[in-house]
Amino acid sequence: VQLQASGGGLVRPGGSLRLSCEASGFPLVTHDIGWFRQAPGKEREWVLCSSSGDGSARYAASVRGRFTMSRDNVENTVYLNMINLKLEDTAVYLCAAVPRLPALSCHPNLYDYWGQGTLVTVSS
Repeated sequence: VQLQASGGGLVRPGGSLRLSCEASGFPLVTHDIGWFRQAPGKEREWVLCSSSGDGSARYAASVRGRFTMSRDNVENTVYLNMINLKLEDTAVYLCAAVPRLPALSCHPNLYDYWGQGTLVTVSS
């Protein structure tokens, strides 16, 4: 069972980036997905989470309107689509998965599987 995150890099403020999170050993289609990030010197925070049941999602206020998530069930991959990136978006981004929850939650303690993280640096 593994999650592999990729796609991070250096981007200018206002730019866009798409992160990938590929699963192996389990089907993402039956798992809720969470994206989290940890900036240097700060605690991990949740970015968004998405239900595998009804497709609903929750977004942190700091990313609402700029970040979205999409799924490719054939590729067993989810994507974090980020636009209008800001300096404060600089962080290591991690994806996580948990078998479908009775109610969608973005609390990291509920997530069973974690990717290794990919670094996003927003800088001019």
